[in-house]
Amino acid sequence: MNRLILAALVCGANVAQGDDNEDEYVDPMTAVPVFEDGEAQIVDGFKDPDYWLREDLWVETEFDSDNDDRPDRVHVSVTRPRQTQLAGLKLPVVYVSSPYFAGTAPAGKEYFWDPHQELGGEPKKRKSAPSVVRKGMRPLISKSHTEKWVPRGYAVVHSSSPGTGLSQGCPTVGGENESLAPKAVIDWLCGRADGYTTPDGFERVSAGWCSGKVGMVGTSYNGTLPLAAATTGVDGLEAIIPVAPNTSYYHYYRSNGLVRHPGGYIGEDIDCLYEFIHSGPEELRADCDCQVRDTLFRANQDRVTGDYNDFWKSRDYLHQLGPMKCALFMSHGFNDWNVMPEHSYRIFDAVREKGLPAQIYYHQGGHGGEPPMKLMNRWFTHYLHGVDNGVEDDSKAWIVREDDKRDEPTEYERYPHPKAKPVELHLTRGAPEHGKLRRRVRREQGVETLVDNYSFNGEALARAEWTRHRLLYATRELKQPLHLSGVAEVTIRLACDRPAANLSVWLVSLPWKEGRGAKITDNIITRGWADPQNRDSLTEGKPLVPGEFVDVTFELQPDDQVIPAEQQIGLMIFSSDQDFTLWPKPGAELTVDLDATSLTLPVVDGKKGWRRAFREPKPEEAEEAGD
Repeated sequence: MNRLILAALVCGANVAQGDDNEDEYVDPMTAVPVFEDGEAQIVDGFKDPDYWLREDLWVETEFDSDNDDRPDRVHVSVTRPRQTQLAGLKLPVVYVSSPYFAGTAPAGKEYFWDPHQELGGEPKKRKSAPSVVRKGMRPLISKSHTEKWVPRGYAVVHSSSPGTGLSQGCPTVGGENESLAPKAVIDWLCGRADGYTTPDGFERVSAGWCSGKVGMVGTSYNGTLPLAAATTGVDGLEAIIPVAPNTSYYHYYRSNGLVRHPGGYIGEDIDCLYEFIHSGPEELRADCDCQVRDTLFRANQDRVTGDYNDFWKSRDYLHQLGPMKCALFMSHGFNDWNVMPEHSYRIFDAVREKGLPAQIYYHQGGHGGEPPMKLMNRWFTHYLHGVDNGVEDDSKAWIVREDDKRDEPTEYERYPHPKAKPVELHLTRGAPEHGKLRRRVRREQGVETLVDNYSFNGEALARAEWTRHRLLYATRELKQPLHLSGVAEVTIRLACDRPAANLSVWLVSLPWKEGRGAKITDNIITRGWADPQNRDSLTEGKPLVPGEFVDVTFELQPDDQVIPAEQQIGLMIFSSDQDFTLWPKPGAELTVDLDATSLTLPVVDGKKGWRRAFREPKPEEAEEAGD
């Protein structure tokens, strides 16, 4: 098989054809990137780590976030094949930035906010986490991604975010300097910014070995920073692969006006995350704490109302996409209840609307999970090496089906599924046991009431046959699998006997499966939370008038799931969610008007698909279901 070989030399890029004579000795200094079937291959001359060059430096930025009257410098490390120095080879860069590389503070509920808080009341004081004990040795910041990309003909660059590790400045958790810092590094890689051998010196370092093409990748906070850099419109950033990125700190710590914590971190808020990552120079920490945590955050994060404000808007990348011009390959898990799947979908959808190249990979697991190497390789091969492999014409959505391996996703024309259509469902009474969930409207169902009690978690409420602490409405048993794809929406007309209440909704698959055999996709289909006080506006809540009904409409988290036959789909409405919301004293009563409450599901094939799911399969349908 012929191989396409790209030799990017100092004098310019040359493309040549090679052959497969593997017995012929090849001088490692002549090694160049090799491509087969549109993917960069591992090259013998690049794969020996002992032959890599490693260096560290400080790149000067355009901001002064620690207010010392000097531009902040961020710490950068480079790992590249030796050929970039001895043979003049120019290579593209895979770049990873993070606030975590130098270590983090102890994480525990003793340093989080106490969730025992009355809605609308002031929170109890919080104990600050101990300072980070910085770790790591120069010149390495991190070894992540080096074994994956350097052997395939890339340089790998790491940087520590402002106020972390050996980078100057203050961490701001979504502030402007977190976007401008990776921009400065990309500018340095492309010859537009200065790099120095020390944080305070004047001996310059250049990146003449860089081809001028940069791609960014990372998971969680490390996946947020590629998007942050992209919003600056920096030249040279050609493609990004954010994995489970936090695209809005409001959506991470709030939900539709409600103070809501990320799954597994009850009581965490943005000031806790600041302490967790603040590993920067010790002499700057007190000043950073004062200006960021104790002044900016304390004045704006607002754990009383949960309303949206300018502080949160400035930390929402959806509002900063105007300058973005790079290609986006997003990745996320549908059962990520830490950084929830809405984070990726809202940006993917907006970038697609901008007309930029955009693809998305979803799996059925939890937090993290990169796309398969083959897909990432094709992405960077095209956008960083310039190989015409047709990736821009690939499927726009890749979804791992429930029983498939993560490296075997199913291709779809787009996400949500192009045949998904809304199906509206209505409630019939049944509390304190199970009511029914049907397409047909049955009038004069009246009202049903639940009593708030955070002591019972969502699983206990979903499994209970009889309880006054939730309302649960279920479909008939499915006769055939039902494919949901997209965003479900609920409208709930409710009244409360208090001026404020949590509102939580879970969409569940029943009967609830437990034990070692239960899969992550078996029980919870999707979830959502809202503050009824913010029914009309996220920026200004209106207290509830006890006994007065209001309509609350909000979306649940995006999903793409095939609900198997013999299961029922259940809509569970309750108040405080033990794992996510504040915990006010139990006893608040929420009364739901069943006639004015509905659930809209995104069903593949719409009403036709819904009807098919409840009839016995024909022989050909049964055969398809078994495939």
